Amino acid sequence: METLSDVLETTNFEKVASGFVFTEGPLWHPDGFFYFVDVRSSGLFRVTPGQPHEKIRDTVGGNGLTFDLLGRLINCEGDGRRVTRTELDGRVTVLADNFQGKKLNRPNDVICHSSGTLLFTDPSLRVPVAEREVQNAMIYKVSADDSISELAAFEYPNGLALSPDERTLYVANTRWTQYIHAIELDASLNMVRRRVFADMSHDKTNGVPDGMKVDQAGRVFCTGTTGTWVFAPDGQLIGIIETPEVCANVSFGGPDLRTLLFTASTSVYTLRVKTPGMAHPYYKTRGKI
Repeated sequence: METLSDVLETTNFEKVASGFVFTEGPLWHPDGFFYFVDVRSSGLFRVTPGQPHEKIRDTVGGNGLTFDLLGRLINCEGDGRRVTRTELDGRVTVLADNFQGKKLNRPNDVICHSSGTLLFTDPSLRVPVAEREVQNAMIYKVSADDSISELAAFEYPNGLALSPDERTLYVANTRWTQYIHAIELDASLNMVRRRVFADMSHDKTNGVPDGMKVDQAGRVFCTGTTGTWVFAPDGQLIGIIETPEVCANVSFGGPDLRTLLFTASTSVYTLRVKTPGMAHPYYKTRGKI
């Protein structure tokens, strides 16, 4: 059975940015910096390790971030009930704000499949019942032609991650029952079957199942109570990386994808790991990874 010593190269956190309210959405850019957001102050930032952070633009409650295959930045803007795309010329456009004419609830996290399809979560709990046009909390797919379809309904879907072979979609369920779900996908990214991958319930309340990433060995890193929980590919808990502050999300970065960045409440921290994270499909189109 593995332990955290098999996972971590360093154990002393480096604080790379601070002074925020609630950091989220970490994303490595192959030009050498991390994007992240401060959800509460509605700002998009970037930080190059060893340099001061800088604000890029305002968001409307921006949260999860990813790239599409062209390198355009995709952002779930929960307070705006929309998913936006930053075009290559810098314009910010709305990629999705409704499903079949009904306003989305509160888009939270988003990832990109190697086919170019985007997957995002849309939990409903924080939207008053009278204001919900879409009744189900849902995972949606956005195809290359920007058309939107449903993938699976959930209690409170939050963070998303794909297995190395992209046949399994991991979903963090944040409220009520706290767990990670595993959805088996077919070649068209339709759900074949689903199961509970890992139970993340805990008697403490400093953190919930939230952001997730997967390394090249298939380990699943999911933020939760007391820190970031690390699971073996079979769902066995390897250990919990206890963070200095409540942690909401993680991301692999650096030229070798072995720098693990934690967005933790007021700050952003890093550690080094022994196994690289999974490369975003955009990195491969850039020839960087």
